[in-house]
Amino acid sequence: MRFTVLGPVTVVTAEHQHRLPRAQTRGLLAYMLLNLGQRVSREAMIEALWGGAAPSTAKSQVHNAITVIRARLAELGAGDVFVGGPSGYQLLVEPDQVDAAAFEAKARQARQVAGAGGHDEAAALLREGLALWQGAPLADASGSYVDAARARLVERRLTAYEDLADSELELGRAEAVVTEIAPLVDEYPMRERLRARQMTALYRSGRQVEALQSYRAYRTLLAEHEGLDPGREIADLESLILRAELPEAPQRAQMAVPALPLPPTPALLPPDIPDFTGRAGEVDAVYRLLTETRQPTALAIAGIAGMGGVGKTTLAVRSAHLAATAYPDGQLYVNLRGAQSSPLDPGDVLARFLRALGVDNRAIPHDLVERTELYRSRVAGRRVLVVLDNAASEEQIRPLLPGAPTCAVLITSRARLTGVEGARWIDLEVFSPGEAIELLAVVADDGRVTAQRSDAAEIVRLCGGLPLAVRVAGARLTARPTWRLAHLARLLGDERQRLDRLATGDLEVRASLALSYQALDRESRRLLRLLGLFDVPHFSAWLAAAVLERPVDDAAAHLEALVDAQLLSGTGTDEAGQNRYRFHDLVRLYARERAEREDSEQDRSAALARGFGGWLAVAERLAARVPGPPFAPISGSAPRPALAWEDDGGDPLTWFDAERSVLIAAIRQTCALGLDELAFDLAGCMEKYFDIRGMYTEWQAINTRVIEVCRASGNLRGEAVMRRGLTEVITWNTIDHTGEAMVRFETEAHELVAMFEALGERRGMSDAEDNCAWAASARGAPAEAVEHGLRALRLAEETGHIGGEARAHVAIAVARSEQLDLMAAFTHLTRALERIRALGNPRYEAAVLQFMGIGYVRAGDLDSAERVLEDSLAISRRLSDSYTEVLTMLELARLYLRRGDPRARTAAETSLALGREYTMSHHVADSLGVLGEIELAAGRPDKAAKHLEESVALWRTRGWLSFLAGALAQLGRAYTVTDPEAAKAVFDEARELYLRLDNAEAAAALP
Repeated sequence: MRFTVLGPVTVVTAEHQHRLPRAQTRGLLAYMLLNLGQRVSREAMIEALWGGAAPSTAKSQVHNAITVIRARLAELGAGDVFVGGPSGYQLLVEPDQVDAAAFEAKARQARQVAGAGGHDEAAALLREGLALWQGAPLADASGSYVDAARARLVERRLTAYEDLADSELELGRAEAVVTEIAPLVDEYPMRERLRARQMTALYRSGRQVEALQSYRAYRTLLAEHEGLDPGREIADLESLILRAELPEAPQRAQMAVPALPLPPTPALLPPDIPDFTGRAGEVDAVYRLLTETRQPTALAIAGIAGMGGVGKTTLAVRSAHLAATAYPDGQLYVNLRGAQSSPLDPGDVLARFLRALGVDNRAIPHDLVERTELYRSRVAGRRVLVVLDNAASEEQIRPLLPGAPTCAVLITSRARLTGVEGARWIDLEVFSPGEAIELLAVVADDGRVTAQRSDAAEIVRLCGGLPLAVRVAGARLTARPTWRLAHLARLLGDERQRLDRLATGDLEVRASLALSYQALDRESRRLLRLLGLFDVPHFSAWLAAAVLERPVDDAAAHLEALVDAQLLSGTGTDEAGQNRYRFHDLVRLYARERAEREDSEQDRSAALARGFGGWLAVAERLAARVPGPPFAPISGSAPRPALAWEDDGGDPLTWFDAERSVLIAAIRQTCALGLDELAFDLAGCMEKYFDIRGMYTEWQAINTRVIEVCRASGNLRGEAVMRRGLTEVITWNTIDHTGEAMVRFETEAHELVAMFEALGERRGMSDAEDNCAWAASARGAPAEAVEHGLRALRLAEETGHIGGEARAHVAIAVARSEQLDLMAAFTHLTRALERIRALGNPRYEAAVLQFMGIGYVRAGDLDSAERVLEDSLAISRRLSDSYTEVLTMLELARLYLRRGDPRARTAAETSLALGREYTMSHHVADSLGVLGEIELAAGRPDKAAKHLEESVALWRTRGWLSFLAGALAQLGRAYTVTDPEAAKAVFDEARELYLRLDNAEAAAALP
């Protein structure tokens, strides 16, 4: 199977091309194909399709498009290659299956081959790549991103044609070039690089007059449309053609006559590394900066920045060798030792360069300014590439910059030297897992990596993808051919020894990091050490302020010093507007190692307490505004330090979205350190956020771990609060077939009542009594449920627990509904709505409206039911709350079914899909029941039975007797046609349940 985007968006099988329905669906598939290897969030998909003008239905439209794509690919035999869930999606397709990726690979390979003189092979590769194009890219796709993506692809196609012309001209095929690029020049008449190749090809085909006419047409167009003159190089080319002096065999990618070489020609580049791996995109980018982006009067300067050991020098040397043919007058190279304690003096470097350029040692001036002037005079008018490796500062390299625009400079530095005017910088990151494994395999070079790939993946993960660390690991494997990779992975798994084991010969990760650390000022070193104590994936500036006990602005200055030293990475601004930073894993280990040696245990513990307490202080403040289950906020005694953090009054969910992974990591670390008060307080702040974002797996895992820590510490309050939330998520958001969920729920509820009573925490008792009421209703004991609900209500009223009052009224309403007393149920729901609106909790307001809708449907008042359900749905969608939306869609489906509205099936299927996605087994069972009713109404008992059998099976695990009885009754009706004996058995079981529930009317209605 292949995929095309260089033309219409299609899926290609052995038989033919397949086109997905709807331009928007094709746009989403194309967006995923253009982002292979990346996990794409739903938010990113919405942004790609609609930009800033997404409709309210954007999320459901994306969901539907994903469903269509998955179904179509599965139908064509691809299996489930579109994988993911709430956190994002990824298309598991190899790059060579996508025409755009295959085209890019061939163009990149052609450039490298041509750089080595292989123009025949380069031309063949480019023709193969260009043959993949079938018209305008993304021709039948829609989406906000499409125009920009199409422009990028078209630009790459034109560049490929220009590269093809270069190779064909080198091979003496000028006439073919004339024919081939004429239509392109007509289509893009102001593209200078293309025009220059047309002029050259015309001249070499014996058509000098036409070459000059092409130039003059270009000059006129440029003046009329842009008010500009042609660039220096194409103007020089015109002069050469006019004088008939253009060489028949010019240097590749040169439009002007090359300067006569001045002996000697310096060639100071170090040898290229034979096992160079990966970095294809970065090599291509640096090559382009050095060879294709020069301005007529400006020096081309490319820079590579990155942390120690990331491979800056390796990339620079490889790129310089590839670009060397464009600089035939020489290549100068120097390691400026910028990361060491004594960087090279620029005057000494100039002396070295001048000697390489043929200046007698006795003629080299002593004055730095005079040396610079002589150096610039020597390279003026010549094409020389200067590589300044490992630069320390702008001051160090400025005297080393040529003045001639015919030259180019490539700089590497641990810091972005932004003071170098005109420099274009590339930030070099660590290897991806695939690139790192490839490097490990190349260095080890004995087949073990291929044979033991999972262990290789673990090794490169422990190396953090840092090329130096991976190279050291590979060298250790080379030195020990009997080792299995699992053994080295185990050695590296010990964090305290990892840096010791990433050293071999003169390659050592620790030494590389130490150079950067030692160059910092005292307070920046301290900040690095203290930040390294936190096991979080990233953080914002206030954490630095908290651990240093300084104002945020002071701390931010030290953070930026760490970023400049490449010991921290700035990851941009998060959703909440906070600048975020992160450690590389090995830098964190180094920082922690230094902290253990330089800071006392008391200082380290105090810094951790300030940091974790800071997260708690902010999270607690914002959690109060997160809509969700209105449990009583019960806190512990963990310290909450004063922070210079201002609440701007915005959406608290935005902050929690930004800090989610950080808070989860912080809770896990506090658990590991036995900090039970911090652990349960932080986890408690996350519960409503977990709920509204549907993160039930994370909620269950966090609360379970914190409970273990609280039990070990004898923290009854923390254990009770965590069990309250854990019970909620296990009962309503997991699929467990080991027993009846509501029976376990009741046992847990009674234990919670006793725990909160022992603590004297009456608000907690109210929450637990409310759970007892729900469990009793499920068991078929509604009178007992009412008693529990009234106790919960009384406790809540006595303690000012408004959320508890609302929950108690809902629980009593459910019990009254089980007693078929709808009037009493509506009375309590009305009071619940009043109390929750007074509290200002829209999410629970949506839930109360749902229960009112359920009651109206049962009472036959479908118009009132639709009104409150639509109100509930509007709140859910405003909050992006799929969880609450499930029950609303379910009740709307039931309402539509009563009316005979065909929307019933779509609503039920939507509810079922969302229920399965969020493992909401209660609502899954109910949705299946409604779908069964729909199929029965449509006269399809076989299909109805399939839905209802699954519904009954789920209700048996739930333990809610009235729902089980209803599902059995519907299943009996489906079996009446297909299996009368089975129908009698399920009717008998349903009748027995109805009688247990004192619902004689429902029992009598059964056949």
